[in-house]
Order: sequence, then C-alpha cells, then structure tokens
Amino acid sequence: MSNLTEVVDSLETRINTLLERYKALQERLDILEGTIVNFDAENAALKEKVAEKQQEYNTLKTANALLGSNDYKRETKLKINALIREIDACVVALSE
Repeated sequence: MSNLTEVVDSLETRINTLLERYKALQERLDILEGTIVNFDAENAALKEKVAEKQQEYNTLKTANALLGSNDYKRETKLKINALIREIDACVVALSE
C-alpha cells in the first residue's frame, strides 16, 4: 500500500510540474503572438513608407527629366511623346 501511495504522490508531483510548464509555455505563446502582431503592423507601416518614397523618387525623376537633364533625355522624350498621344486622343474624342 505504501508503494501505491508513493506512485500516486510521484504522479501528482509530475502532473503539477507539467501543468506549471504548460502555463509558462502558454504565457510565452501569448507574448510571442503579441510580438507577431506588433511586427505585422510595423511591417505594413514600413511597406507603406517604401511605397511613398518610391512614388516620391519617381516624381523627382520625372521632374528632373522634364527639366532637361542629360541623364534622363530618353525618358523625357518618352514622357513628352506619351503626353502628346494623350492630348491627341483627347482632341479626337472632342471632335467626335
């Protein structure tokens, strides 16, 4: 009978230890999930900032090209041709 009591006590101790570990791991999981949410929000904000900077870069590049910079002569010509085609399309639409 004493042996059975020792086995039960041992099992109870092990179960309590496992429950404590489970609770600690659950808390750690909650913390990590919160961290993931924070990182996702930060990632979205950084992606938006990159998109804004890319748009700003493209705007500056176009402005520089329209100012006649030697670096962007080809792009300037292409932009002017695109604008002319757009104007021609508008004139045709208005004349119909």
